[in-house]
Amino acid sequence: MLLDDYGLEFVDKDISPWGGVSLLFRMLSKCKYEEALGSFGLPRQGSNRGYPPLQLIQGMFAGVWCGAGCFEHLDIVRYDQTLGKMLGWKRNADHRAYQRYLNKFTQAVNSRCFDAMYSWFFDNLEFDNYTLDFDSTVMNRSGEQEGSAKGYNPRRPGRKSVHPLLAFVADIRMIANYWLRPGNTGATTNFLSFLENTLSRLRNKNVGLIRADSGFYSKEIFDYLEGKTLPYIIACRFTSCFKYALVHQQVWTEIADGIDIAETTYQAQNWQAPRRIVMVRQQIEKRPKAAGKKIKQLELFTDDEKLGNYRYSCYITNLTLPARVVYDTYRGRADSENRIKELKHDFSIDRFTLHDFWASEACGNFIVMAYNFMSLFRHALINSTHKPFLKTIRYKLFAVAGYITQTADRKTLHLAKGLRNREAFPGIRRSLNDSLMPYVYPQSSNDRFGLNNIKRRLDLLFGENHSLELQDEKTCYTVKLQIKYEMYHSR
Repeated sequence: MLLDDYGLEFVDKDISPWGGVSLLFRMLSKCKYEEALGSFGLPRQGSNRGYPPLQLIQGMFAGVWCGAGCFEHLDIVRYDQTLGKMLGWKRNADHRAYQRYLNKFTQAVNSRCFDAMYSWFFDNLEFDNYTLDFDSTVMNRSGEQEGSAKGYNPRRPGRKSVHPLLAFVADIRMIANYWLRPGNTGATTNFLSFLENTLSRLRNKNVGLIRADSGFYSKEIFDYLEGKTLPYIIACRFTSCFKYALVHQQVWTEIADGIDIAETTYQAQNWQAPRRIVMVRQQIEKRPKAAGKKIKQLELFTDDEKLGNYRYSCYITNLTLPARVVYDTYRGRADSENRIKELKHDFSIDRFTLHDFWASEACGNFIVMAYNFMSLFRHALINSTHKPFLKTIRYKLFAVAGYITQTADRKTLHLAKGLRNREAFPGIRRSLNDSLMPYVYPQSSNDRFGLNNIKRRLDLLFGENHSLELQDEKTCYTVKLQIKYEMYHSR
């Protein structure tokens, strides 16, 4: 039957195309986010007609999770009356209300609010010994926004941009800090202040390792980290000294097909002591996509036919681990590039811009918090070894039509999902009801879903002829399983 053969009728019922996002807001409620928000020192509205800050933050979260790519797209929330009812809003705000509220944020307000917000978030994650990855990125600007300036922009040279700094918690794929910087700043500009601010937000956590790329290769950074006794691995800049050391290195150890590794010590003129350098070379013929840089023949160096056959990389570290372990450990830092791509492509952090610099930074931090809550949702509630991106979650879980009915004693959200495809929703809802949020991260790769499967399997096999006792403490996890021998032997 062709579409022209169908009639057209209207129903007087508010239906949301994003009924599945209710699961995410239920998780926020379990985290007590609404209660904590009042203690963050958020700006107050100057008029009684202004929208509550909680509603605007919820609306921004919902808009980003549902695919809004700029402020105008936040009207996707404005016209969703069912979503507003789910969240208890009296009236839905348009996109200009979000812009007006963000313009209340200043540098002092950002420091006060987001220091408290990030500290609250990470204090409630009982996962410790973080690996911090620091990185910067380029966000292009097309207008005259404050902070937009011409600077380092490899993809679009000469175009105005901003140059934010980010701190990633690699172990749990979350972000601990976000500072916006003008486009004409270098990678290390204000980095030590940014690092101190990040560590203060994680003051109740142990930082086990810091990783950064060659943009953060600096004596001041090395001295600071060593003064704080913080382990670090930072990629080296390819100065003439390092190129010379690489070319004249005679002893290499093969760790994989086409990968050789070596180590040495190096002391620059302004260093007080030598530091350890781990060197890696990868054969281009065997590993054509290898990371690193080629070294061109210079007059200073002796002729070497093999020189152009390799890509080289160097890392400076204060770790005493074997060189191969240092190299393998640093390779995990590349995942921060995926996090930046996700922030840009899925969360559109580079497209939510305002004229005021500090308002834009505040908007970016709220988007980062939306990212952190989404990451928490993936870790805690989606039973999958492969954590899907937001775009996948959006069309598989969030894009579900829903409407609300009300009886005398309760409200019910009805979701339009076929019988075959609805099994994920009850499981996530049960996990929300059974778990204590904020979520406690397991120290092993196994999660609660595997544990529940084991319990059910034991019940099926042994019934009352077994007992399982679990003790979960901060430093110890004890499992005691007893099975009646006679019953087990008879089987």
